[in-house]
Amino acid sequence: MKIAVVGIGYVGLANAIMLDQSHNVVLVDVDEVKIKKINQGKSPISDSLIDDYLGNVSKDFSATKNFEKAYKDRELVVIATPTNYDVDNDSFDTSSIEKSIQNILKVNKDCMILIKSTIPVGYINYLRKTFKFDKIYFSPEFLREGTALYDCLYPSRIVVGGKDQYAKKIGKIFKKLSLNRTAPLIFTNELEAESIKLFANTYLAMRVAFFNELDTYAIKLGMDTKDILDGVCTDSRIGNFYNNPSFGYGGYCLPKDTKQLLSSYKQIPNNLMKAIVDSNQTRKQFIANKIIEKKVKTVGVYRLVMKSRSDNFRESAIIDVIKILKQEGQKIIIYEPLLDQQKSIMTFDIEKSFKKFTNNSDLIIANRIDTKIKPYAKKIFSRSISDEN
Repeated sequence: MKIAVVGIGYVGLANAIMLDQSHNVVLVDVDEVKIKKINQGKSPISDSLIDDYLGNVSKDFSATKNFEKAYKDRELVVIATPTNYDVDNDSFDTSSIEKSIQNILKVNKDCMILIKSTIPVGYINYLRKTFKFDKIYFSPEFLREGTALYDCLYPSRIVVGGKDQYAKKIGKIFKKLSLNRTAPLIFTNELEAESIKLFANTYLAMRVAFFNELDTYAIKLGMDTKDILDGVCTDSRIGNFYNNPSFGYGGYCLPKDTKQLLSSYKQIPNNLMKAIVDSNQTRKQFIANKIIEKKVKTVGVYRLVMKSRSDNFRESAIIDVIKILKQEGQKIIIYEPLLDQQKSIMTFDIEKSFKKFTNNSDLIIANRIDTKIKPYAKKIFSRSISDEN
């Protein structure tokens, strides 16, 4: 099958590489830097498995900015463009999806359109009415940054919003390429599929918030967080996973998806959904206060990325902590190798030399601790108690 994938991010690139194993795939994006890297066989994102696979994709696997050529004669177009949260409108900014569909239908009205971007509940029905085109479907993605391709190849489940012949066809394409042979293929109506993604991510955010509040409790009462976690999480109903305390949940998905779901609850009784969003802000303020209490001259920030193996610091919790420290007049220096072309961020200096960074920092704050920073344990403030992200 001839397939186009719109958006060279984690979701788009991982899906494109997987689909390329059995189909003719072209990537579409407006970012010329990303396009150039793909056409050179290089990954524009940090994912070791993607790096490996890019050396083994078909000769036809390429990226382009020319959407007219890319969409023509394609049987399936997968949209994986960003849907950032628009605070003013209290909803996702879905304009990139609508622009993509507009461009697709200019040159191809016979294809199926599959949306992989996270969307509000009711959005597929809105698109079908707006564009007077019924073959638009949604399949939620459950990828993690840094392991996107692995999660794509070994999905826990495959969900497709739709039960007609085209939805079934899409589902079979993804099921056939899954290396997890036991992954269930779930067909639901459109509203249910849209809800699944938001509720799944909000549950994960709730779990992060719960263990962060457990850690806050332990700090305030002078207790050992790890001992409490060991006793709590050995209960099989709870599980010893996704429980590593942090500065707050962050990344591209959890902050925006929790806010979107909360927005959907405006006319629906709730307490928990709002508490999950509020808890994250409370945690970041608490962490900032603990740092301020140290009364050090210079705070060094080790990495802005949300977790190890990631190259993304969008909505990273540590950035909000930095903003609070800035308001308090705290002197800060930042070590972030991904910003090698910048001299500053948020008016703070970026120290490119790791040695100078460690020497000039009186206190080093790190959301996650890796082998590079471990030797400086005496200077580190972190709530991470394991190597788990």
